[in-house]
Parts: sequence; C-alpha cells; structure tokens
Amino acid sequence: MNARTFLLLAGLTAIFGVAGYAIAGQGGMLIAFVVAAAMNFFAYWTSDSLVLRMHHAQPLDPASAPELYQIVADLARRADIPMPRVYLMHEGQPNAFATGRNPDKGVVAVTSGLLEILDRDEIAAVIAHEIAHIKNRDTLTMTMTATLAGAIGLLANFAMMVSPSNNTRAGGGIGGIGALILMLLAPIMAMLVQMAISRTREYEADKTGASICGNPEALATALQKIEAYAKGRVNLSAERNPASAHVFIYNPLSGAGADSLFSTHPSTQNRVTRLMALVSSLAKPTLPGTSWRSRSKSDAPRSRRPWG
Repeated sequence: MNARTFLLLAGLTAIFGVAGYAIAGQGGMLIAFVVAAAMNFFAYWTSDSLVLRMHHAQPLDPASAPELYQIVADLARRADIPMPRVYLMHEGQPNAFATGRNPDKGVVAVTSGLLEILDRDEIAAVIAHEIAHIKNRDTLTMTMTATLAGAIGLLANFAMMVSPSNNTRAGGGIGGIGALILMLLAPIMAMLVQMAISRTREYEADKTGASICGNPEALATALQKIEAYAKGRVNLSAERNPASAHVFIYNPLSGAGADSLFSTHPSTQNRVTRLMALVSSLAKPTLPGTSWRSRSKSDAPRSRRPWG
C-alpha cells in the first residue's frame, strides 16, 4: 500500500469517526461497522468464486491455452507470487481482471475480445497489471475501503430513521442541523474517497505491472486499444453486474475520457502519460516463446492458440 492510499484510507476513517459519532454515537458506530464488516468479509472471502460466476468465466489449463498459460506463469515468477488460476470470459469487449483474497488464491481472467485485438507483448503487459493487483493485495485494500464506506452509508440510513435530537442524546456531539448536514454529506464524501482509492490502486498496478513485464509502452498501447474497442462493444455480463466493474483493467461501463471524481478508473490518457514516462527507465525483457501474432490463424494449430 503506497502513501497516497494510506492517507486516503486515513481520511475515510476520519469521516467515519466524525460522522458516526455525530449521527449515531458510539453504539450506532459499532453496529454500523460490524454489519458492514460482516458483509464485506463475506465478499472478500469468496471474491474469486463470486466474480468468476458473475461473468461466466471458464478455467483454462496448459493444454487448452499453452501460450497464455506460459505468459501468466512467467510473469507470476517474476512477481514472486504463486501461479494464479487462469480464466477466460467469452466477451467481445476486450478486458481483464484479477481477484482473490491473497496471492495464494489469485485469479487472472481475460476476455476473448482481449486475446483477439492485442499482440503478445500487450497481452503480457495487461496480465502483468493484473498480477500487480494480486501482488499488491488490492482486493484486501478495496475490501477495507468498502467496509468503511458501507458503514458510513449505514449510519446515514440509521439517521433517517432516528430524529436528530435522539442522535445527539445517543452520544453525538452536535445538534440536529449539524447531524442532518453530515447525514447528507458523509456518504458522498465517503464515495469520493472510495473512488479516489480505486483510481490510486489502478495507477499503482500500472506502475508495478510495467516493472514486472519491463515494457510500459506495451501496457500503454494495450490500454489505448482496449479503450478504442471497448467503446464500441457492450459487455453484457458487466451490465448485469455493475458492482464488479471496478475490478477490470478498463471500466466496462464507462466511455469517459477524463478522470472524474466519481470514476473507479483513471482516464486512459493519464495512465498512458505516466506509463510512457517509465519507458526509458525500464528494460524490455523477452518473454519465452514466439508471438502467436507472427503466424496466421490458419497456419497455427488450435492447440497452440492462446485460448481453447
């Protein structure tokens, strides 16, 4: 966890402490936190299976996707994490995500659309970004964030059912007007911080992923291609499960071109600018094997394609 993420989490904790005490007192704060923690702990513990089922992802093995599997294995070794499980989503929109409550339970999933439009180096760079999420334990970080933001939301709902005067008597330190203002503003402030943390983790995964694969330029071009193709293709599973949109390398529900306070992902242009600044500082190691894009599909036997 980098310093910016730590400071944002500290800010979110402060919002919870101030708003919670003012709105519901110590007792209400404890109840809201326990309920939110229980809900998010379940999501954290089952994060891999839940998201995979949401998007109908199918497992891949060395026999069905030898080159893709080898890329994942090589990058995981460089990142010094256990080999993640590899999954394929039959989606035309190019995208990918990682999940798992810890590196031992890591999962990397890619769409068929991503394998179609990117070359080998770009696919490796995208997978390196996802492995960076696993290495950085971003599922845990975002679960902590969701717990605090969820607790603040529960406090606001609690305030709607209890009069401000009762809130003050329950332990809050401000009057009814102040409690009402906090009730309205605290969830918005919490959401803004939550989105900022999500964007920060994407930037950090870009940086770490570029270091793992040694090719920030490939990740930059991959992001540009993904954005260009994603805008013209609908991700049906993401539309059915919008709550999981934040786990993807590119928000499957967003076509925005600039950073937004309410966006889970930074703008592609900002990400590309940061990645290109790393080009001169990182060497480009060659991944074992040859690029499947150097051969036509008609020449390549099915068993050598990156998907089943």
